[in-house]
Amino acid sequence: MTHTRAELSKILSDQGLSPSRALGQNFVVDPNTVRRIARLARVGPGDLVLEVGAGLGSLTLALAETGAEVVALEVDRHLIEPLRAVVEPRGVRVVHADALEADLEAILAGRAAVVVANLPYNVATPVVVTLLERAPSVRRLLVMVQREVAERLAAGPGEEAYGAVSVRVAYFAQARVVGRVPASVFLPRPRVESSLVEVVRRERVAVEPALVGEAELFEVVRTAFGQRRKMLRRSLAAWASEGVFERAGVEPTRRPEELSLEEFAALAAAR
Repeated sequence: MTHTRAELSKILSDQGLSPSRALGQNFVVDPNTVRRIARLARVGPGDLVLEVGAGLGSLTLALAETGAEVVALEVDRHLIEPLRAVVEPRGVRVVHADALEADLEAILAGRAAVVVANLPYNVATPVVVTLLERAPSVRRLLVMVQREVAERLAAGPGEEAYGAVSVRVAYFAQARVVGRVPASVFLPRPRVESSLVEVVRRERVAVEPALVGEAELFEVVRTAFGQRRKMLRRSLAAWASEGVFERAGVEPTRRPEELSLEEFAALAAAR
């Protein structure tokens, strides 16, 4: 059983709570939506699921219904006790922590895990990147985020949404948009559209560290996208060494949104 709009509204009222605008809270209040997310997450008995931003447990309950072991992470201290009252009887472990600061590997005890989350729009990108960078036990993510953020996370070279974040995600994982979520299923109703993104970690990072170091690679990525509308010969003028474009096999008249991760790596290696 998962929360309906009336049930979640009653929990908020009984606790004297309201969704926090500062924390970007928009609770899902449609049972069909959370069960759809649980199905798309492809989890079940034997799987460990980390839910980031569990709120009052709407999605948590749907994940628990799959038979997976669920750890629910929540940063809002006001929600911890009502969340525990809802989900702990279903075998869910609740952890009061900020995903951007917590020792996620310790929370997961080094076990392979799937992250499923309805992420607040204001922290969605840093949370996804942090999970990829700091939590190697997280093998896969299914996250609900603002549509524009979803497109950015999954974009490839030449697409309008492609940017430095797209390259960062591609370094660690393969990402794709797997569905849309209407604003009508949230309380309060957001003014933006939401999408679901699946992010699957690569067995190893996309660029061999022996070819070029991570720091060197993302220095050129950040520098190039700092002036994304300019040709590389302009945006990388202060960064580039003599002959770097020729050595990398990259035309200096191209723009950063046209380059693949491998081409950025070639530039970094050729500097």
